[in-house]
Amino acid sequence: MNIQNAKVLITGGNSGIGLATAELLKSAGAQIVIAGRDETTLKTAAEKLLIHYVKADVTSENDVVKMVGFANEKMGGLNVLINNAGYGYMSALVNIDATQFEKVWRTNVFGAMLVAKEVAKLFVANDYGCIINIASTAAVKGGANVSPYNATKFALRGMTEAWRDELRKNNIRVMLVNPSEVITNFASNRIDKNGNTLEKLFTENEYASKLRGTEIAAVLKSLIEMDDRAMITETTVFATNPMV
Repeated sequence: MNIQNAKVLITGGNSGIGLATAELLKSAGAQIVIAGRDETTLKTAAEKLLIHYVKADVTSENDVVKMVGFANEKMGGLNVLINNAGYGYMSALVNIDATQFEKVWRTNVFGAMLVAKEVAKLFVANDYGCIINIASTAAVKGGANVSPYNATKFALRGMTEAWRDELRKNNIRVMLVNPSEVITNFASNRIDKNGNTLEKLFTENEYASKLRGTEIAAVLKSLIEMDDRAMITETTVFATNPMV
């Protein structure tokens, strides 16, 4: 896809990977609509980048329908979804809070499905489109005290494979990106290997070597602008030397 023809909806576009991607794609000539739950940060980001924004909760089907309709109207079409909204909840099995487990599942899995479902209606009608789901290295390998987050990302990876198989006949590319540790505020908490809650997501030394949203944004741009006859089905991005 010619990036200047891209009409992109980014969920979770008000911070982290979503915001970095919005900035990069806008600078390359794409049209962008960002969405999220925090209107203050959405408005700030949108005004800075001169793009449109819509306040929406991906776990609400009514919000999702309005969000997709808004993006389609404001950009005169929609051909790329970056399904990025999500957060992390991590806990040792014996300490899992059932309410928190359900909440992270609703955002990372149920919400991702609602958004993809609504966007796919347009893409199928147009016989064209690109869906990129943002998962994690937690989608390919389980880890101690990470099972709530692992569960959501394994599920997202499975849905991605199913949707790809279903939608290829409609010239719709469905792709998955698995970042390793990225400096964002996605996590509600972080648990060490002994099950202890850490006050900071990363130590000061770790911050210097972790991935940034800009690295993932560069990958997303390359996936979108690949010629339409091809797609990278799944790609994983690791920090070179994470110091952990």
